Amino acid sequence: MLNESSTVQELLAEIRAKKERLIKEKKIKKAKPLPPIDNDEQPFEIPNNWKWVRLGDIATIITGTTPSKKEPSYYGGNFPFYKPSNIQSNKYLYPADEYLSELGKAQARFIPKNSIAVNCIGNIGKAAMFPTDGTTNQQINSICHYLYPEYLYWVCQSDFFITQLLDFSSATTISIVNKSKVERTIIPLPPLFEQHRLVARIESLFAKLDAAREKVQSVLDSHETRKAALLHDAFTGKLTAKWREEQGISLKDWQKKPLKECGSWTGGGTPSKSHPEYWENGNIMWITSKDMKSDVIQDTQLHITSLGVKESSAIYSENPAILFVMRSGILRHTLPVAVVYRPFTVNQDLKVLTPKEEIDVQYLLLAAKAFSGQILKTCMKNGTTVESINSKKLMDFSLPIASMQEQKVIAKKLQQLLDKEQRARQAAEETLAAIDRMKQSILARAFRGEL
Repeated sequence: MLNESSTVQELLAEIRAKKERLIKEKKIKKAKPLPPIDNDEQPFEIPNNWKWVRLGDIATIITGTTPSKKEPSYYGGNFPFYKPSNIQSNKYLYPADEYLSELGKAQARFIPKNSIAVNCIGNIGKAAMFPTDGTTNQQINSICHYLYPEYLYWVCQSDFFITQLLDFSSATTISIVNKSKVERTIIPLPPLFEQHRLVARIESLFAKLDAAREKVQSVLDSHETRKAALLHDAFTGKLTAKWREEQGISLKDWQKKPLKECGSWTGGGTPSKSHPEYWENGNIMWITSKDMKSDVIQDTQLHITSLGVKESSAIYSENPAILFVMRSGILRHTLPVAVVYRPFTVNQDLKVLTPKEEIDVQYLLLAAKAFSGQILKTCMKNGTTVESINSKKLMDFSLPIASMQEQKVIAKKLQQLLDKEQRARQAAEETLAAIDRMKQSILARAFRGEL
């Protein structure tokens, strides 16, 4: 049992003695000595009664492994088998999705309760504590330590620790930090009683920040619901009910019009890439699904020349128009719709709707976005290898069309409300980022002995 009143030197001596005892009992293997810590390695100053130590000197690092899936008898027991997906935002690992049998447990590497699991392949640095004894797959290095568990957990959440892992990582197609590099990371080690005091202070401050985060997150979580409610009110007439009453206009004046009657439709094409004169120094926007990331297309990744338009199936237009993505993997869940006001062309994966004079282009954009979920549901092609929209079904899809005067009122009011909602969302996102920065500031002060 580690003595809480011990100095750091006494604490390190207790840890060494415990490790030697475990080595004699053949519970852990003797590791190669780690190099001493140079002054240049220390990222910041710490109190005189603390000490910088290498993780491998105060812990045993264990890389997980996966018992063969070809042997069903290894699975189906009650010994937790954790993977990176079990490392979420909680202090403790999320409940395991798989469990090993006693046979599987014998093939795995035992990790005791309160060890720290650190993801070391891919999303490097995510960490969580073991709520019980368990094991992991090979993407996780576990820190089996001899310290106050919560102290080491918070160290692993700090920027300076994660930065070390990232600096040590190597990558071909995916970043990886191996066991020996994790052992070389350094952490500040205070006496055990100070570890307890620091954890209590950190968790007290974080509890207040988490309460604030929960309220802010609720604003973000309800953003899409509020946005959907605004769109519903706009295109069922509720948003302009008072305006119609003042103008003596009836909701019965609205019409359901198929999109084919809302304007003229055109497609697009791609000038041959083997003709550089179609592309070099081009100044005409050539819009593809990759450019459909905002409501208004301001510019594109690629531009074509007038010659490229003339000698291809690309169609040049100077009229404001609504663009629909007709073929793209994003159609699995989202229908990108946008408006363009500048001269443009599109490729063959988009369709262009140039509205009639009696239909406001901004109104049509917002209506199409309001009904985008229903368009996806009713107009998707079946049995295709790439998600795509059936052109005929799209053109037959009907939208509620108000009078031109009311269209402009709806478009103006709705856009103002949507902009206000977007500002609220942005403010919430900025607040969440500020909370995260405050947490890292608290950890930075804690591990400098300034808290």
